[in-house]
Amino acid sequence: MTEAYIYDAARTPRGKGRADGSLHEVTSLALSARLLNAVKERNGLSGHAVEDVIWGNVTQVGEQGGCLARSAVLLSDLDESIPGLSINRFCASGMEAVNLAANQIKGGAGQAYIAGGVEMMGRVAMGSDGAAIAVDPSLAMKTYFVPQGISADIIATEYGFTREMADALAVESQRRAAEAWAENRFAKSIVPVVDQNGIVILDRDEYMRPGTTIEDLAKLKASFKDMGEVMPGFDKVAMLKYPHLDHVEHIHHAGNSSGIVDGAAAVLIGSKEFGIAHGLKPRARIRATAKIGTDPTIMLTGPVPVTEKILRDSGMSIGDIDLFEVNEAFAAVVLRFMQAFQVDPSKVNVNGGAMALGHPLGATGAIIIGTLLDELERRDLSTGLATLCIASGMGAATIIERV
Repeated sequence: MTEAYIYDAARTPRGKGRADGSLHEVTSLALSARLLNAVKERNGLSGHAVEDVIWGNVTQVGEQGGCLARSAVLLSDLDESIPGLSINRFCASGMEAVNLAANQIKGGAGQAYIAGGVEMMGRVAMGSDGAAIAVDPSLAMKTYFVPQGISADIIATEYGFTREMADALAVESQRRAAEAWAENRFAKSIVPVVDQNGIVILDRDEYMRPGTTIEDLAKLKASFKDMGEVMPGFDKVAMLKYPHLDHVEHIHHAGNSSGIVDGAAAVLIGSKEFGIAHGLKPRARIRATAKIGTDPTIMLTGPVPVTEKILRDSGMSIGDIDLFEVNEAFAAVVLRFMQAFQVDPSKVNVNGGAMALGHPLGATGAIIIGTLLDELERRDLSTGLATLCIASGMGAATIIERV
């Protein structure tokens, strides 16, 4: 079977996903085209150099609808003979784009792909597509649907994570992110966003709050307590599914949950022959990919079973992995991952995560693969695993190995 290699990984800085965010006036289309042009320029691509552009985005309505991937190709400087495929696996859309591209190459369907994703959360509101699992009673009742924040609090309750543990992880994420920027660890991947006059709009992740302390977070109200306990009373729904719980401990708030941001990321994946033909040196091979379905009520536990699956399928053990990127959708997700595998916290999200830097839904999976690769190179390590929890109860993972 043909091997699939990563030749490049690029991303935009993440802007605050609101009206005063630096990227608010940039469309999803424009930001996507900017990344595609950057990959083209950085790697000297021309003509039909890649088989396809596979692009993840979650809220596929309005400006993010209508096969955004193809629209981005047409707005970019890529050849119009390159098609585009938009995909949605919720929070893992960017990772699924990379995994799908890698597996297409391994199966002989083309020599190279650009894969990644975008989400402009300040322009296209999360949930504005009216997902059936949240709005169709026949499905919501069957699955005991609760919002993700309630799911995160269920994880905390089920596995014994306290507010103090979650807040400590969030403060550490902020510290690590600030340190990573201070040491220019993201420099290899960052593509500044410029306006039509070439003036830089954003060249640095702007969601970070590096001075955050435990005392600051202790003052914040639990975000999901009212919707759980009062109206509409989602805790009661959860306890129908988990009758052994006599209550749900609400520990999550804005400070220990992922930030709403705008951003995009792209990964150039190709065969060995593609690299030779274009004079490019592979940085890593995609050793394994995996996805899995999980309980849709607790919803966010997917990183644990999908990691078990990918290790089993690849004949590896947790001890074979040098670094981990576990998306910080909520603090309890990462705490559960580390608890399940007894992983050294110093190997997990070493440059901070989504609690500090933000989570642009459709882009995050590709972002953390690029971050993982950059850090493996910086530390001269070999193997890394990236994984995300996914809405509706799923998990996705990718193992990369430097070459």
